[in-house]
Amino acid sequence: MKKIVVINGPNLNFLGIREKSVYGKMNYVELVDYLSDYASKVEVELDVFQSNSEGAIIDRIQKCYFDEVDAIIINPGAYTHYSYAIRDAIASVMIPTVEIHISNIYEREDFRKISVIKDVAIKQIYGKGIKGYIEAIDYVVKALPK
Repeated sequence: MKKIVVINGPNLNFLGIREKSVYGKMNYVELVDYLSDYASKVEVELDVFQSNSEGAIIDRIQKCYFDEVDAIIINPGAYTHYSYAIRDAIASVMIPTVEIHISNIYEREDFRKISVIKDVAIKQIYGKGIKGYIEAIDYVVKALPK
């Protein structure tokens, strides 16, 4: 069974509250339940983590190494655009990582079009809403060796 950790960055705990026209109406607890339900259907061991703190996100990425996680799915939130520390943490653990964004970051403000994470990710998924997380899980299940 593949072990996948989903890491959500700042403000994702405010899903269903913030900018519903951009991020949808599903709240964060519903997102976690949705992902957990799907993971059990595709026989994936899934852990979902969220923090508004850059250091906590880095600590969780590093913990993935010691936990022998098969893949990371990360929605770094605003850290996408400037956190070289998160980028370096992803690169250092050498765990296949998929970068995910609910909105289409390339159709938003100019600063959002920059991702310092994408070069250390095996795939970038954006603009597909919550279903992007499912696409990321499916990609990991199919793309990584058993």
